[in-house]
Amino acid sequence: DPHCAPYEPTPYAVLERLAASGYVHRKQHLVDYGCGKGRVVFFLASSIGCRVSGIDKSPKLIEFAKENRRSSRLGDRVQLFCCSAEKHALQDENAFFFFNPFSDMIFGCVLRNIVRSWQENPRTMTLFCYYPSEEYIRCLDDVPGIEQIGEIGCGDLFSRKNPRERIVVCRLPGSGDRR
Repeated sequence: DPHCAPYEPTPYAVLERLAASGYVHRKQHLVDYGCGKGRVVFFLASSIGCRVSGIDKSPKLIEFAKENRRSSRLGDRVQLFCCSAEKHALQDENAFFFFNPFSDMIFGCVLRNIVRSWQENPRTMTLFCYYPSEEYIRCLDDVPGIEQIGEIGCGDLFSRKNPRERIVVCRLPGSGDRR
């Protein structure tokens, strides 16, 4: 599929930095788009204690993730879905993780779905984009309501310095924190 990136797990050092950032909380329900075998899903559910849903279009990768879930002790804190990201129906999710899992066209569709869910059920929503492409940043800038609130630097974790080695943190404000 030309719109999907090849499987590449998020480095554990990056997940540790995200978990320590204070942006992810126990009460959140995070969605990992392009979850693959579930590294982000299991790490955050285990270390933070939040609920996490993993979505991947690949039945093979979701089967690996389900096998990993069977051997974990995370119970109902982890849900896994085999479907295309733009068709996944959002419920109460309020945090979203992306490691460039698909084209900017699909990313734009997913962002519109997130905003639609936010409009139907206003709540603070946080988006995390690890190693974001220029196209992803443009998509984020083009969606009304989404504002960048921070950045988690990850460049020091790796030997080669790369300005993309970061997590861009964006937010859709909830009813209690709108200006």
